[in-house]
Amino acid sequence: MTIPCAPPEPAAPPPHHPARAARLARAQHGVERLIERARPYLWIWPPIAFGAGVASFFLVDRQQWLGAALALGMLLAWLLLLSESVIGRALSRRGYPTLPRGATTFIAQLIHQETLFFSLPFLLATTVWASGQALFTLLILGLALLSILDPLYFKLAERYRWVYFAFHAQCVFVVVLVTLPIMLQLTTSESLFYALALMVIFSLPSLMHLVQPKRLRSWLAMFGLALLLAGAGWAGRAWVPPANLWLTGSALSPNLDVESRTPRGSVALTRDALTVSGLYAYTAIRAPRGLQEEVFHEWRHDGELIDRIPLTIHGGRQQGYRAWSRKQNFPVEAGGRWRIDIVTASGQRLGVLRFTVSDSPVSADMADGQITSPPGIPGLDLRQLVPGG
Repeated sequence: MTIPCAPPEPAAPPPHHPARAARLARAQHGVERLIERARPYLWIWPPIAFGAGVASFFLVDRQQWLGAALALGMLLAWLLLLSESVIGRALSRRGYPTLPRGATTFIAQLIHQETLFFSLPFLLATTVWASGQALFTLLILGLALLSILDPLYFKLAERYRWVYFAFHAQCVFVVVLVTLPIMLQLTTSESLFYALALMVIFSLPSLMHLVQPKRLRSWLAMFGLALLLAGAGWAGRAWVPPANLWLTGSALSPNLDVESRTPRGSVALTRDALTVSGLYAYTAIRAPRGLQEEVFHEWRHDGELIDRIPLTIHGGRQQGYRAWSRKQNFPVEAGGRWRIDIVTASGQRLGVLRFTVSDSPVSADMADGQITSPPGIPGLDLRQLVPGG
């Protein structure tokens, strides 16, 4: 009985330009040797990237080149990922050597680490931890930890390609969210829109690996998933921290000195007092130099939105741009819990002021005009430690 043998694999075609192929082979060998020599020192890279992020956060007006370099690095990572498939196959068909997947994954890992650890200080500082933003920041922190765990990272890159491309798309979202306001003075809402758009585009390779479209129906399903992803991202925008805006101080007061932009006076927040003097909500918001953005004070009574007052802030002031809203027409039944949400035009929260109105001065909160700093990194005056800060 004769057993048919499997046909031998076709040999790679000879290169069109042998001299060029030899140079590419030597360059490939040199890259592989360089990677092997650098691998023992890989642990140094995440602390350097995190330090660069901290420096950029505290010197945000002077470090625009860092954002540009980071965005360029992510573009390079995307090209490297493409080289594993499309570009790699094109070179192979012409007989040229391609960079091994392990090498391209190693370089992409460095860029992912740089992106995530650079962005972490911005997210950690601007997150309102008593909101859904905490989940987003913890997710990015988890991705940053994953990027430094070599066994898990390389297993993800080798076995779960669609998850790996989704990981890369999330890195693209973060880097655009953080760098565009610094580089181009785009508002937080504009940066969020572009970040979502690019994340969906960069998620297409992940969706292609997941759906593996071959017929029209599967192609439509893939693009339907992309649209669903875009809609889910926009619906959850309130959970994304405003990476370049943060609250540096806030106060409640019955009066305000407009010339010095300083809250004045003190009053117990009873219904009678609010009817007579109204109430000022003062906020100081830090933003990059050159950025002009509209934010809102949303006055809520027992969870119900009562007023939404727009304010325009200008970036560049170290202590934050001082702005305020005043509410005079309180409802007849003003007693209860009040909350003032400070949000961007896209609904991303910067902070919140809370107070209780009561008929009794004893149980009512005080509006004393004292400017208080929020908890966390923005409330610390570490910028005074920076020379010339």
